[in-house]
Amino acid sequence: MEKGRTPARPRWVLAVLGVVWCGAVLGGMTALARYSNTAGPVAEPPARLPPDSALRAAPGRFLLVMLAHPMCPCTRASLTELEAVMAHAGGRADAHVLFLRPEHAEAGWEEGALWQRAAAIPGVTVHKDAGGVEAQRFGATTSGHVVLFDAAGRLRFSGGITGSRGHEGDNSGRAAVEALLRAEEGRARHPVYGCALEDAAPLVAGGSTP
Repeated sequence: MEKGRTPARPRWVLAVLGVVWCGAVLGGMTALARYSNTAGPVAEPPARLPPDSALRAAPGRFLLVMLAHPMCPCTRASLTELEAVMAHAGGRADAHVLFLRPEHAEAGWEEGALWQRAAAIPGVTVHKDAGGVEAQRFGATTSGHVVLFDAAGRLRFSGGITGSRGHEGDNSGRAAVEALLRAEEGRARHPVYGCALEDAAPLVAGGSTP
């Protein structure tokens, strides 16, 4: 064998490893993109503000409600977008963020970093949603779901206010809510990108975050 030449078999092995590595990277990127752009199930919210809900807006104002999972990392972006909505709302909306508190969860389980983040947004009131009762009333199944009711109690918007999971920035959902608050035309629905609200059981048991 001539000096300086790499044996044929090692070159072949390296080529195969290179192909496998590229395939793994491409597959990982594809899976991540698919995950980021996979929305939660389409919700069926009530056409009017549920009469048995404890939430009400002041006369003449919109009522905005976000249903959230306190352990969902995607929800941080939803709260950032909510902060932008409230900054542009001009005092026309009363906003509430309801954090799921599963049955049998320890006291204060829901009052983590996301709770503190939501509580710091001007014009937003934060509540616990014990057992997900309010989420069921509003038909929400995915963290970050927003419902907007006008002063007459009619549903004007239902959906998310981010463009994908954990993605901050301009998007059709947030734009729709802001347009409706300005008494302009806006789309009535937008996909919700976030963790399933029902994924609470493993967290209470000490499992990983959703």
